[in-house]
Amino acid sequence: MAEDAAWRHHGGGTDIEQSGLQTEIAIIDDDAMVRGSVARLLKAYSYSVQTYESALDFLSSKREQIPDCLIVDQHMEHMTGEQLLYHLARSGTRIPAIVLTGHNVPGTQERFQQAGAVRFLEKPVTPDQLLRAIEAALHTKLLH
Repeated sequence: MAEDAAWRHHGGGTDIEQSGLQTEIAIIDDDAMVRGSVARLLKAYSYSVQTYESALDFLSSKREQIPDCLIVDQHMEHMTGEQLLYHLARSGTRIPAIVLTGHNVPGTQERFQQAGAVRFLEKPVTPDQLLRAIEAALHTKLLH
């Protein structure tokens, strides 16, 4: 099947199927349309997806497990994506993160990398860009 080939191409299928675990990705974005479209894409590739409207919603949620990867919007009310990543790092929680932004201000990408982001993507993001970024983030998690 073409979908199976695409799934293997993006790194999600083979290792996960062998281990019997499903990769969990948390999407944290204050834009409902972005959350919904990214969630639909990832569910189509058999990822387990949790969505959050804000960084504070994510931090206050009762999760059974720590997500394998975060997809975080930069610009959110109350706590930005950058602040969230620094908060997680200070608390000892290291989760590979992909940052989405509609406003790439000089220096922002470097700050996010210092905060622990694996990839920094400008909106609009193509499905292939996002899936490759997730593959890189999950590979980073395996190395640590």
